[in-house]
Formats: sequence, structure tokens, C-alpha cells
Amino acid sequence: MQYEEPVSEDLVVGPDGLARPRWAATHDDLRTYYDTEWGMPVRDERGVFERLALEGFQSGLSWATILRRREGFRRAFAGFDIDTVAAFDESDVERLLTDTGIIRHRGKIEATIGNARAAQRLRSDGVEGGATDLAALVWSYRPARTPLPRTAAEVPTTSEESTALAKELKRRGFRFVGPTTMFALMEALGIVDTHLLGSHRRGTSGLWAEDGTPA
Repeated sequence: MQYEEPVSEDLVVGPDGLARPRWAATHDDLRTYYDTEWGMPVRDERGVFERLALEGFQSGLSWATILRRREGFRRAFAGFDIDTVAAFDESDVERLLTDTGIIRHRGKIEATIGNARAAQRLRSDGVEGGATDLAALVWSYRPARTPLPRTAAEVPTTSEESTALAKELKRRGFRFVGPTTMFALMEALGIVDTHLLGSHRRGTSGLWAEDGTPA
């Protein structure tokens, strides 16, 4: 898709008349991801685990790099079924290190397997406040307000809640879950809405009112 002139420093309007941030106006796959998925609520355990794993693999790389390998990651990690991934052993690690459909990083592969096992433990251990699994735990850190950014520079990269979530997940044995990565996860899951004001996706999750309070 070819884009017209930008309407502001950070928003671009395409020939379909819809305004998107620059990062979503570069390639069609990023545009589709932005239009249909990013920031829409994901509350199921498998879905949250998939995005947690992908955010971990994204660390140090562009999101486009991960997005274009997403189907490869799904094949390699059994559709991100937590119980299946938790049962992976060293032979699976070696197998994944030869899989050209994913990012072949031993530390991140091992962390994904370890995080599946940590997610299993959450089910039996329980969490203060009543959370019963990974999805419930992550969503328990939804803030009282969401940002209202007008420019890319106003979009935060961490928050008090993402820092607290990272600390709790690390305490429970999760890896590659720093505050910045957890804020990106919260954006992807719809826990916060950081769509720029003026974007056609702003408020489409149905979770937030125009003033940034819960809908």
C-alpha cells in the first residue's frame, strides 16, 4: 500500500483515509497487524503466553522481524500450548537451534520453555488477588488510566504497573520479562491503549473512555 503525505509528524493517512502511526505505515504486514490485532484484548492463557514469548524474542530486534516469523514460531512451539512447551527437553532446544523459521537464540529458546513451566506453576500456586493463571496475573496489572499520547514521543516505554509486573514474573521464575518488555506486552494485549490520538484505532478495544479511564 502506498501512503500519502503525513498529516502530522507522527501520523500518516493512507489512500483508505485512515490515520496510522509511522511504524504501522511502512509495510502491509505491519499495517494489517496494527489494523486488526495490536491493542485488541487478549485474555486467554495461550494467547497471553504466545505474546509473552514473542515479546521476549523481540528484545534487541525489530517487531517486523518477529512478525514475519510468527507462523514459524507457532510451528516450532506447538502453537504455544503451555503444557506441550513445558515438556520440551534439551533435544528440543537443539532442534529449535536449527530451525530457520524462528530466531535461533539459545537463551530465548530456553527462557520460553522455562516460562511455560513457570506458567504451569502459577495454576497450582495461585496468585494474590485471585489470579489463577498467567493471563489472569498479567491482566491484574491493568492500570486505572491509560496514556493519551498525541505524538510518538509521548508514548511511554515503561510504567509503574509494567515494572511491578516484571518484578512479580521474575519472582515466579520467568525470564526476558523486564519492565520495557512487559509494557510492550501490555500494549499488545490491550491492557493499555497507546494508540496516538487521531489514529483510527484509538479506543477500538472498547476498554477505555476518551479521557483515559476505564470504559
